[in-house]
Amino acid sequence: MKKIEHIGIAVKDLQAANELYAKLLQTESYKSEKVKSEGVGTSFFKTGESKIELLAATSEDSAVAKFLAKRGEGIHHIAFEVDDIKAEMKRLKAEGFELISKRPKKGADNKLVAFLHPKSANGVLVELCEEIKDGEEYIPIGDEVWEDL
Repeated sequence: MKKIEHIGIAVKDLQAANELYAKLLQTESYKSEKVKSEGVGTSFFKTGESKIELLAATSEDSAVAKFLAKRGEGIHHIAFEVDDIKAEMKRLKAEGFELISKRPKKGADNKLVAFLHPKSANGVLVELCEEIKDGEEYIPIGDEVWEDL
């Protein structure tokens, strides 16, 4: 793991949260996008080397909607940057961590992402992030590549 890539914060109203964090951080969001596969809208802020990702549910059955219903607004996850997400997933599984999915997905901010279940990380949802390199197209990887995970 290279560094903390960002902290994800679940919010009910993305527009209101954008206004709040713009005031707090004295900067505007540098990127907003919808991640249809996860049922969320996201907005990113950067201050120094640190990034904040605001997440709002766009689907009632999304993980973020369930989180908000159960816990309310607040810190949702901590994301770590990795060079090789497949190798990191294998390593963490061998160390006894529970992966939420068998393979990474395309996430927001041009990243491949995978999550560790909070019950295996002291109640913290951990996200692994690998930058999709310039000129490299993300191609979904078949399950057969991930059987050994």
